[in-house]
Amino acid sequence: MIADVQCVCATARAASRELTRRYDAALRPSGLRTTQLSLLSRLADDGPLPVSQLAARLGLDRTSLTRELAVLTGRGLVELGRGADRRSRVASLTPAGTDALEAAWPHWEAAQAAAFAALGEDRAARLLDDLRAVSALAGGAA
Repeated sequence: MIADVQCVCATARAASRELTRRYDAALRPSGLRTTQLSLLSRLADDGPLPVSQLAARLGLDRTSLTRELAVLTGRGLVELGRGADRRSRVASLTPAGTDALEAAWPHWEAAQAAAFAALGEDRAARLLDDLRAVSALAGGAA
């Protein structure tokens, strides 16, 4: 039944998995995955953030974010400190995290250039606009 219909969700998820595989492969020499790079980038851009706010900014559920933060804190790339109250935690980028982000950036740029080349500049720009529109439906930040 569903195979006969063009499912927006299934198509978007398949495309997301393929793009993630390609970006992860390009980032492999840096030791980071796409989700980790996004997290480090967000902290570099915004500064320390409460975990709940970081999850919202990244469009991740807290469980997924907590898993990624455990890996990154274990590697010394992110620190978790106490927030405004005893129950909240604040994530911040460490100097090692900044170094890892800078080392990974050329690999991300190569993946980005490959994606734009494969899609063509105009299609890639339209795709980004369309994805931002979808993200805005749920109040997401892209």
